[in-house]
Amino acid sequence: MGATRAFACIAALTALATLTACGHSPPTRYFSLDAVPPSAPLSTDAAHMAPVQLGAVRIPASLDRPEIVAQDAQYRLSIRENDHWGAPFAQMIRSTLAQDLLARLPPGSFVLPGAPAPPGARGIVVTVLDLRANAQGEMTFEGSWTLTAGENATAVMTQEVSLTEPMPSGDSAAIAAALSRVVGRLADRIAASLAAQR
Repeated sequence: MGATRAFACIAALTALATLTACGHSPPTRYFSLDAVPPSAPLSTDAAHMAPVQLGAVRIPASLDRPEIVAQDAQYRLSIRENDHWGAPFAQMIRSTLAQDLLARLPPGSFVLPGAPAPPGARGIVVTVLDLRANAQGEMTFEGSWTLTAGENATAVMTQEVSLTEPMPSGDSAAIAAALSRVVGRLADRIAASLAAQR
């Protein structure tokens, strides 16, 4: 009987310790991206730009998750279990890029994602090949954007983009801030190319 009671006490203490540990788990933190101001005003020559609408933003499967992902070392990614994006990652990038483009393109020329587009509106598709916060304290972006036209969304122009932004630290807030700047610079590139192409 003594052994049975001792075993029961040990089991109860183990369960209590487990519950206590669970009660002290770090809370989940949520992060967002913010629109950033244009790096330069758009040329007045672009005032009569044909309407354009942001469509899909395609991201690698390794980033298509709620947790923030960072690169701790070569070939090794760190999934931050307690640091999450506030919305699906591709959706958040698209929403932020839309805000950035709205601030950079002439009034009436940008159609928000999902909104009814006027006849003849062109489309923008962004493809992210690689996007990471690396161990060297940098946010790097490799990808492209494509301008489409017509009912079949035929590609009329594709431009590759490579961007790097420094990060003051490797914490998740710094990652979100650096990524916001990267998305803003991508919007700068797109707006400038559209203004030149019209």
